[in-house]
Amino acid sequence: MATDNSALWMVAAFVGAVIAIPVLGSTFGGPPTTVTNLATGTEPVDISKTQSIQKRLAKAADIDGARVIGADSEPENWLAHGRTYGEQRYSPLNKITDANVQDLGLAWTFNTETTRGLESSPIVVDGVMFATGSWSVVFALDAKTGEQLWVYDPEVPREWGRKPCCDVVNRGVAVWMGRVYVGTLDGRLVALDAKTGKPVWDINTIDRTKPYSVTGAPRIVKGKVIIGNGGAELGVRGYITAYDAGTGKQLWRFYTVPGDPRAPLDAENQHLKAAIPTWKANAEGWKYWEIGGGGTVWDSMAYDPDLDLLYFGTGNGSPWSRYLRSPGGGDNLYLSSIIAIKPDSGEMAWHFQETPGDTWDFTATQHIILADLQIDGQARKVLMHAPKNGFFYVLDRETGKFISGKNYVPVTWAKGLDANGRPIEDPASSYRDQPKMVQPSPHGAHNWQPMAYNPQTRLVYIPVQLTPYLFPLDKKREVKLGVWNTGLDLNLIATMTAAALAAGQPMPPAEGFIVAWDPINQKEAWRAKHSTFWNGGMLTTAGNLVFQGAGDGGLRAWKADSGEEVWKIDTKTGIIAPPVTYAIDGEQYIVVSAGWGGVGVTLVPEPANAIMKYGNAGKIFAFKLGGQKTIDVPEITRPPMVKPPELTASAAVIAKGAAAYNRYCLVCHGIFAMSGGVVPDLRYSTPEVFARYTEIVIDGELKENGMASFADHLNEDDARAIQAYIVQMANAAYAAEQKPAEPEKPN
Repeated sequence: MATDNSALWMVAAFVGAVIAIPVLGSTFGGPPTTVTNLATGTEPVDISKTQSIQKRLAKAADIDGARVIGADSEPENWLAHGRTYGEQRYSPLNKITDANVQDLGLAWTFNTETTRGLESSPIVVDGVMFATGSWSVVFALDAKTGEQLWVYDPEVPREWGRKPCCDVVNRGVAVWMGRVYVGTLDGRLVALDAKTGKPVWDINTIDRTKPYSVTGAPRIVKGKVIIGNGGAELGVRGYITAYDAGTGKQLWRFYTVPGDPRAPLDAENQHLKAAIPTWKANAEGWKYWEIGGGGTVWDSMAYDPDLDLLYFGTGNGSPWSRYLRSPGGGDNLYLSSIIAIKPDSGEMAWHFQETPGDTWDFTATQHIILADLQIDGQARKVLMHAPKNGFFYVLDRETGKFISGKNYVPVTWAKGLDANGRPIEDPASSYRDQPKMVQPSPHGAHNWQPMAYNPQTRLVYIPVQLTPYLFPLDKKREVKLGVWNTGLDLNLIATMTAAALAAGQPMPPAEGFIVAWDPINQKEAWRAKHSTFWNGGMLTTAGNLVFQGAGDGGLRAWKADSGEEVWKIDTKTGIIAPPVTYAIDGEQYIVVSAGWGGVGVTLVPEPANAIMKYGNAGKIFAFKLGGQKTIDVPEITRPPMVKPPELTASAAVIAKGAAAYNRYCLVCHGIFAMSGGVVPDLRYSTPEVFARYTEIVIDGELKENGMASFADHLNEDDARAIQAYIVQMANAAYAAEQKPAEPEKPN
C-alpha cells in the first residue's frame, strides 16, 4: 500500500475519503449528442451528424479474440490492456528507435480536467483511443489529434471515495465487438456503445453493503468480461467474476478465500476445500470470515489461448497481520497467489502461493507476463512475476511448477526460496512480540505499475521502489469494518516516527529505480535511478527502447539493451501510468496519462515531485518524431499560510485527536497531517473549515466533493479532538513558515 523526509516512509499509504474536485466540474447522465473538445477548447462537435467519426468508432471497436491473438499482424494498434493476451507490453513498432528518439516531441495534449491520479493504459485501435480518468470516467479520442469524440461519466457517488485503497483511479477499459467496457469505482461493470458512449447495460458486481471498489481494467476472453475488485483492508472477501459480454449475465464467480467454514461450498468453488484447513482462527484472533479474509483480485490478469488458461494474482489478507487473522498459523490459501483457471467454467487448474501466510501486505496482484524462454536448453512456456515481496518468479504456466526465483531487491523478511519456490522466512522479521523494520514495505518492491518484457533483449523491465517499513502489532486487536484493518498499530508508528525525528535519528531513504532483469539467469542486467520513489509503468519497443514516466514529471527513454538514457521531456506533471505506442498513417506515437496519485497521495511530497511546482492537472500526452520539444506549464505559487486558530485544547484532548487521526485519517491525509499534495493538506485549512469539523467529519457536509461522513465510527467529541490535533500541527507548520531563512554561507 509510503520522505526522503525519512521516517515518514514507514507509513502505510492509502487513498480513500478526501476532499476532491469533481471530474469535469459536472456530471453526465450519459454522453450528450454534442460534446465539447476539452483538449482544444474549440466549439462543440455534433457527433450525431459526423458520419465519418461514427464509422471510425464502429470500426475501432470491432475487436474479438482472433484479432487480439493476431495482434502482431497489426502493430499499429494497441488492442488489449497489455497489447496482447500475454501482457508483455512490447510493441514491434520501430519507427522510433534509439538512433532517432532524440527527435521525439509533443504531438498533442488532452486535458482530463481532473486533479487526481491517472493510471489508465489506453486501448488504441484504427485511429481511436479509449482511455479512463479519475472517478472511472471514459474518454474516446481521435488518436492522431487528441480531439474528444465522446465522454462518459458513470456518476460514481463521491462519498465512495472513502472505500478504495489507493485513490479514485481507474486502469483502463476493454473493447470488444462494438462495445467499450469499464469497471467503476463503486463496483459496477458498464458496457458502452463504442460509437456514442451511451450505456448498453450497467450491472452491479458487488455486495453494496460492504466496502468493495473496482479500479482495475476488465479483460475479455472468449466473449466473457472478467473483473475483480478491491477492499481487503476494509473487510471484504476476494473474488473474480465472468460476465457475458453481450448481455451482462453472470457466468461464474471464483472466490479466492474461504467463507464461513461451517457453510456448504457451492459447485463452482470446490477448490476451497483445500483452503479451509490452512486458515486457523482461534480465541486469540478474529473470525476471518466475519472480516472478509481478503485475497481481492484488483489488478493483473493474462491469458494463454493455446492452453486456454486465464491467470490472475490475489491480494493480501484482511487484516494484513496473520497473528490476528490466523493466529493458529497456516498458509491461508489462496492469499498472495498466482491462480490459473479455465475461463469457460471458472474451474481452477493450478495455484502457486508466493507468500504463504502473508503478514506484510505482500500482494501477488502485480503485472503478470507470459513468454516462451529457452531455459537450460529447453523451450519453456513460462509465467513471469515480480510481486510486492521482492522475489522474481519464473513458473511453468501449464502446470504452475516453480522453475526459478531470486530477490530483485534487498529482502529482510525471508532468507531466500527453497527448491519448490517457498520462501524461507527469517524469524527475525516476526513482529508478533515487538515492532520490526522490514524490507520491502507494503508499498512493495514492485506495485501495480506494469513491467514490460522485450523478446529481443530477453529482459524484463521492472518499476522498483525501496521503502523500509515499521511493523508494530495492534495489541488491542481492534477490528472495524469499513476502515483500515491492517492489524498494525498506526498510532504507534506515528508516535515512534515522531520520536525518531525529534531525536535526529536518520531513517533509511526511499528510492525508485528501473531494474532490467534477466529472467533466464535470474540476475540484474542494468538499473536506472529516479529522483522520486513513486513512478510510472513500463513500455518497451522493437526500436531498442524502454519508456517510463516518473513522479518528477519526466518521461524518459533508455536503450533497452544497455540502459543508456537517450531521451527526456519534462511534462511538468507527475506520471504513474504506463505508456503505450501505436501508429497512424505510418507515424508512430508514444502516449501516456499524467496525473500523480495512487498510494503516493498520502506522502509528504518529495522535493523533486512535479506536483510541488506545477500542481496536478491531469493530462494525456502524445509524442511523435518532429513534435514540440518543450511543454509549457506555469509554476504555481502557494500563498502564505493563514494564521491557524489558537491552540486551546488540553494535552489529553490533543492526544485523543492524534490517536483518532492516525486510525481514521492518516491513510488519506498523511502522517502528521502532511498530505502528499493531491488531497488537501489539512494544516492549511481555512478558518471556515477549522470551524466546521463536526459538519464535515460527522454530517458529511462535503461528501459531494469526496469527503464522506465518518459518523459510523466517530462522534462529535472525536471530531473536535481531531480538529485540536490538526490545529496543533498547523501551528507548528505556521511557526516554521514564519522563521526567516538562514543566510547562505559564503564559499
